[in-house]
Amino acid sequence: MNQPFSIRQRALELGFDDCRIAHSRELTEQRERLSEWLSSGRYGGLHYMQRNVDKRIDPGLLMKGTRSVIVCAMGYKRAPAPQPFLNHIASYAWGKDYHLVIREKLKQLLHDLQTAYPGSAGRVFVDTAPLLEKAWAVEAGLGWIGRNSLLIHPVLGSYLLLGVILTTVELPPDAPINGSCGSCRRCLDACPSGALGEDRMLDARRCIARRTIEEATPGEEGELHGWIFGCDVCQRVCPYNRQAPESRHPELDPLPDLLTLSPQAWLSLDEETFRSRFHDSPLARCGLSRFQYRIRAYLHSTDPSKEAPLDDVIRSSQE
Repeated sequence: MNQPFSIRQRALELGFDDCRIAHSRELTEQRERLSEWLSSGRYGGLHYMQRNVDKRIDPGLLMKGTRSVIVCAMGYKRAPAPQPFLNHIASYAWGKDYHLVIREKLKQLLHDLQTAYPGSAGRVFVDTAPLLEKAWAVEAGLGWIGRNSLLIHPVLGSYLLLGVILTTVELPPDAPINGSCGSCRRCLDACPSGALGEDRMLDARRCIARRTIEEATPGEEGELHGWIFGCDVCQRVCPYNRQAPESRHPELDPLPDLLTLSPQAWLSLDEETFRSRFHDSPLARCGLSRFQYRIRAYLHSTDPSKEAPLDDVIRSSQE
């Protein structure tokens, strides 16, 4: 395993859909964009983004001696659910917590790398450190930042879960790709809260995903457009996602309880039952009381029996 192709091949064998390598360096060009985003207040309630700015720019400050950044991606595109209720929950949250799934795969990949390069050091990250995962994915050649502010892979689209390995091994880097959204602006036009900017920066103050996951603020429910947990609008209208393959990973399949519980059944759950069924789900982060609060708001503002099938909604937005 002493060639980048072999490392990538091992990543594919472990279940990743793609894996690329970047040379570790200080991302000086990202410092200005991050500073602009923070100074404009668009970080919203994500106050942790104000901390460790230097580490976000330079992975060598996260792990001394870092020479290479390995970025792995898993696609999680799903077909729309037959029940309208579930389509108001971001599709990444339908299955097991991806942090758990990806971390185990990264740990195995790092073990294999260290076996091939004895004495090397490494660390794995899945949204657990001040690391600009999307910026490193661009640097490594996995895709580009689209107008929806997300990483867009030319084949997998933007329904992507990312994991990163920092290693002291000097690996030949992959080249960035010249991808583009062209003149398409479907995501900007479709965003119900106007959270997407022309500069490809997200305004977290307006983002429905942030407001339904990161914090609960009474009075905002009327601005959530029926979303209960997260938001997929900007991804559902993206042409690259129309062509992307559906997830092939059984460990990310929707949890059976999530597929069968009706909104009314959710409202009757108690904390003990919720924890036992969804302890390893992204929904656990939200907590039962907040989740039920959003469901009540959804039922108050939406008549599920009159909602158009999601396939029709997506198709009309792409015409």
